[in-house]
Amino acid sequence: MRITDAGRYILTQVEGKAMPVTIEEYKEMLVAKLVEEAPTLDKFRSNWIVPPKRRELLAELPDAGRSALIIQQLEEMQDYDLYDVLAELGYGLAPRTRAGRADAFTYKHKTWLSRLPDTSRMTLLALVAQFSKTGTDGLENPQIFQTPDVLRAGGLTALKAMGKPAEIFMDAKQRIFAA
Repeated sequence: MRITDAGRYILTQVEGKAMPVTIEEYKEMLVAKLVEEAPTLDKFRSNWIVPPKRRELLAELPDAGRSALIIQQLEEMQDYDLYDVLAELGYGLAPRTRAGRADAFTYKHKTWLSRLPDTSRMTLLALVAQFSKTGTDGLENPQIFQTPDVLRAGGLTALKAMGKPAEIFMDAKQRIFAA
């Protein structure tokens, strides 16, 4: 971003040429491409929770994934996951901080969580707590099941007791971003 006497601009590619655009124009470009790639909030959410689809989606945005990070910085939304930054811009979803999203998951899915075996529930809550700290990228870090809180709660073994851990984890991610 550049700030001049004429205003604040972001240098980006427009029709293959580096050009300064206003922040509002940049947001409009971002929203247009986002909605072109994922026409609805449900489609955006379903793409977001699958890492390869999320990477593809971000790669299609202006300046690849950097555009979402730029807006996150400009709007002072460092406590928000990029999901919420983009969902607010593209679909008018009221953004939640990572901590707020984690709290909403715990509250809105209380009945579902209460039906799970204790160690499985505690493991999922530990995973959601990791999301609260580090967002989507941290949640999908392959080492997440090695973090002390997740291990203490029961870890991967606790999820295996419920079935296929990947499916359980995907279900939990859907619930996090739907909360």
